[in-house]
Amino acid sequence: MKELKQITLKFTQNGSEFCLMTDGGAAQTDHVRLAAEWDGSRISVQVTTDTEIVLEELSAVFSHDFDESERIFLNGWQSWTDSIEHSIHGKMRGLDHVPRNILEKYALTQYGDYNFTPYPNTVGHLHGWTYGYFRCGEQFTLIGSLNERDGFTRIETDTPEAAVKLCKDCAGLHLHDSFRMDAIVLNGTEAQVFDGYFAALELPEIKAKPIFGYTSWYRRYADISEQKLIDDLLGLHSLDYRADVFQVDDGWATAVGDWFSVDKEKFPNGMDNVADAIRKAKQRPGIWLAPFVCEEKSEIFRDHKDWLVTDREGNFVKGGSNWSGFYALDIYHPGVRAYLRQVFDTVIHGWGYALLKLDFLYAACIQPRPDKTRGRIMADAMDFLRSITQDAEILGCGVPLGSAFGKVDYCRIGCDVSLDWDDKPYMRVMHRERISTKHSLLNSVFRRQLDGRAFLNDPDVFFLRRDRVGMPASQRQCLAEINALTGSVLFTSDDCAEYNDNQQMMLRRLMLLREAEVTAAELENDQLTLRFRRGEKEYTKQYPL
Repeated sequence: MKELKQITLKFTQNGSEFCLMTDGGAAQTDHVRLAAEWDGSRISVQVTTDTEIVLEELSAVFSHDFDESERIFLNGWQSWTDSIEHSIHGKMRGLDHVPRNILEKYALTQYGDYNFTPYPNTVGHLHGWTYGYFRCGEQFTLIGSLNERDGFTRIETDTPEAAVKLCKDCAGLHLHDSFRMDAIVLNGTEAQVFDGYFAALELPEIKAKPIFGYTSWYRRYADISEQKLIDDLLGLHSLDYRADVFQVDDGWATAVGDWFSVDKEKFPNGMDNVADAIRKAKQRPGIWLAPFVCEEKSEIFRDHKDWLVTDREGNFVKGGSNWSGFYALDIYHPGVRAYLRQVFDTVIHGWGYALLKLDFLYAACIQPRPDKTRGRIMADAMDFLRSITQDAEILGCGVPLGSAFGKVDYCRIGCDVSLDWDDKPYMRVMHRERISTKHSLLNSVFRRQLDGRAFLNDPDVFFLRRDRVGMPASQRQCLAEINALTGSVLFTSDDCAEYNDNQQMMLRRLMLLREAEVTAAELENDQLTLRFRRGEKEYTKQYPL
């Protein structure tokens, strides 16, 4: 990026609207000061006030001459949001084209940033969150926020106007003291810019190790039981490789949110008995929870409505349409905090689960508060989770990634895969967070740089089985290889007891690919080209999508 063009602060004070602008240095009113520093690599913007103001916008615009061959990557809102490289003529489609009754019935706007982000759907107007880059060949320009705790940072491009905008998500924040926007711009190779960015973030050292294992979801979905999981566990013994983790996914509680209400018909001996069996098989027991939500049919929803987040009109805030429809819990409510402390103490120490897949985490920050931005709420939520899970490992899912940097051990970096390639045709016009194997593996490719820097990447599962999967062998192979190449979590949901010699050989190949490093990726006309290195040898492989 060439130069800083303008910094803008818009706010209201005592009902009057104000706007301060500067191209560097400071601007102020009697009570509010806007100060900025830009040295060509770092930008620091600070708003200070000695009276109450309500923020509406804090942004910085830079000039950038986009080259015709340049590729643009801007990180999506949360784990499941599609996040790929675009050409400078790319577009992003919101949900304006979806009928209102569909939006309301399925609460589609709640999964992403649609309620607080413009989607002009015009050429060159792209946006993302926390970090992004522009790439010409092997040269990268990375833009990364250094402060997502005060508020999330949106990065926007306007390629026809040769402009890049950083915009803090702060509209409606009642400010009494100070507020910051800090970001870094780095130029160099892929490794240089990502190493530089994460060094600047000063995250704690990653202690987690790559894992191989099984999750029940895509084999059983919610139709699980103690006996079925024991059968799946025994099936893993037929593999040439010992699994590290066996994860029990959704379906063990009577309702999402009612974590003490184990389904006794499915698990007559309790969840601790399953964990004991997993440990006896010399694997780490993992379990799924969605700690910040409750579904409509839950006891929590029925008996503790004071625990729910409400909007400005007093309506309960939906998180989406999964299960019987679900709602966000208020992470600041003492009752919610006490409940979750008890839940995790039971799950970890009472039942013995060591890996926690914590899902739908974005729900905590759907609704900002007058005194807290979405970024602040999500940061507080992740800090709280980390404090109550103690030494257990966290696999974060459905989370704004910037809030998960340095806070989780493993993190999903794409949407759920499907049992087919790209879901049903009518679903392809829906939200950016929809289920799609194609979208999932592309997110794995274009968020691969986070692996080992922010956390260890979870690209979701692979399938080697042929039954109940609507993908030909070439697509199953594509998914499996990309998962092995780009992530540190390699999970399957297959009945491994049914693997034949060819499938066992394919698994051995995946294990070898885990040792490789992807050095470049190109997406052109629905063909993905990967270059990777294993040892001293370099390889190029093309995947038609």
